Amino acid sequence: MKEYDLISIGTGSAMNIVGVMIQENPQMKVAVIDKDEPGGICLTRGCIPSKMLLYPAELVRTIGRAGELGIDVDIRKVDFRGVMERMRALIYKDINMIRQGLSHSENIDYYPAVTEFISPYTLKTGDETITSKMIFLCIGSKPIIPPIKGLDEVGYLTSDTVLSMNQLPGSLAIVGGGYIAAEYGHFFSAMGSKVTIIGRNPQFLKQEEPEVSALAKKALGKHMAILTNHEVREAEKTSTGEKRLIAVSRENGERVVIAADEILVAAGRGPITDVLHPERGEIKTDKRGWIIVDEYLETSQPNIWAFGDANGMHLFKHVANYESLVVYYNAVLNRKMKVDYHAIPHAVFTYPEIGSVGLKEKEVIEKYGEDNVLIGMYRYENTAKGEAMGVKEYFVKVIVEKETMKILGAHIIGPYASVLIQEIINLMYTPEQSAEPIINGMHIHPALNEVVERAFRSLMTPEEYHKLIEHHH
Repeated sequence: MKEYDLISIGTGSAMNIVGVMIQENPQMKVAVIDKDEPGGICLTRGCIPSKMLLYPAELVRTIGRAGELGIDVDIRKVDFRGVMERMRALIYKDINMIRQGLSHSENIDYYPAVTEFISPYTLKTGDETITSKMIFLCIGSKPIIPPIKGLDEVGYLTSDTVLSMNQLPGSLAIVGGGYIAAEYGHFFSAMGSKVTIIGRNPQFLKQEEPEVSALAKKALGKHMAILTNHEVREAEKTSTGEKRLIAVSRENGERVVIAADEILVAAGRGPITDVLHPERGEIKTDKRGWIIVDEYLETSQPNIWAFGDANGMHLFKHVANYESLVVYYNAVLNRKMKVDYHAIPHAVFTYPEIGSVGLKEKEVIEKYGEDNVLIGMYRYENTAKGEAMGVKEYFVKVIVEKETMKILGAHIIGPYASVLIQEIINLMYTPEQSAEPIINGMHIHPALNEVVERAFRSLMTPEEYHKLIEHHH
C-alpha cells in the first residue's frame, strides 16, 4: 500500500491547491487521479471548448444583422470542420501541457485511472492501493441521460461527445431546455443546422427571470424551434436512417414527432459518485448522489473535502475556483473560512447573452417582503450606444433593498451581458453591497455601461415594474 500526504481525485480546480502546497512543502508526496483527460471538465469538455465554438456563432449572428444597418453582406460558407478543429487544437495544447506537468513533477504520482474507495481513507486506483489522511474529492459531474425508450438503440450525442464531431448535421433535436441546450442550439443553428429544442419545463431557461427567459425564447426562436413543457418519451429510427423523437405536451397530452439527423441530450448534469463508492469511505451523499459537505466544504469524514461540481451546489468553474480557496484556508492553513454563496454570477452565451447574479425577484420578495424592495429596469435601446447598435427589447433589471440600497440581484439580457454585469457583481462583494457607487460613479458616455447606471437610477416598486413591462408588451 502506498501512502501519500494528499490524494486529489480530479485535475480541475483541485490543482489550484496542489500547486501551492507543493511549492510550500517541496518534500510532499501527492497522488493525482483522473480517469479522464487532465484539466477538468471546464477545459476538456465544458466552458472553454464551448465558448470557442460560440464566438464564431456570435459572429455569424452579428453579421446577419448588418443589413439592418445598411451593410450588405453574405456569408458564403461556414467551415464547420475548421471551427471544430480550431477548438480541439487549442484545448489539446492545454491538456497536453497539464499532462506533461503532472507526469514530470517529482512530487506527484499521476494515475490516469478509475478509482474507488475500499475503506476509509483508502482507495483502489488501477492496480494500486493507496491511502492518505487528506483527500480532495473534485470528481466533477456527468451529463444526465433521461429514461427515453429506444434512445440507446437510436444513438445520441451529449455535451461530452459533441466536441469530436466533424460533420455538421442537417438537423438536430436537442433534449433539454437549460443553459447547455440553449448554447448548443445557438451554435448549431448559426453553423447552419435546423435545430429543435425540446424542454420539459414550462419555462425555457428556468434558472432565469421569467421575462428574461421569454425574451431569450423569442430572440433565439427566430433561428430555431423551441418547444417548452414537452416530455420526450420515445426515440426511433426510420427506414431511411432518420432519427425521430416522440414528445408529449405536459399541458394537454398531445403527441409531437420531431425528426432530425442527430439527437443531442442536454438535460442537465448529475453526480458521478457511483463509480467512486464514497459509502465505503464512510462519506455521506444526498439522495441524488452529490457529496454532502458542511459550510467549510468538509465531508462527513474528517479531512476529506469535496468541491467543484462534486458537492452539487453550483456547477460553475468560477465557483469551483472560489471553493478551492476556501478548502486551502480550511484544510491546509487550518483556518475556519465559511463558504459564502450570496452572489453567484453566471452567464448564458447565446445571442443575446444573458448575465445574472444574486436573487431573482420572486426569491427577493419572499425573503424581504414586497414593500421593502425596489426594482430598476432600463432598456438598451434607450441609451445612445444601444440606439447606435440598433438593438431592440433588451434590458437590465436590478433589485435592491429599499432602505439600504443593498444590491440583491441583477439580470441582464442583451449584447455583452456577461461583461456589463461585472460592475454589479463586484459591488456585491463589498461590505455594504450598496448600489450607490454605480449611481454616483461617472459612466462614460455614450458607452453601453450607461444601461446599468440608468437601471439603478430608475427604481420603482415591484407593482410599478410589472405594469411597465406589461404595457411594453
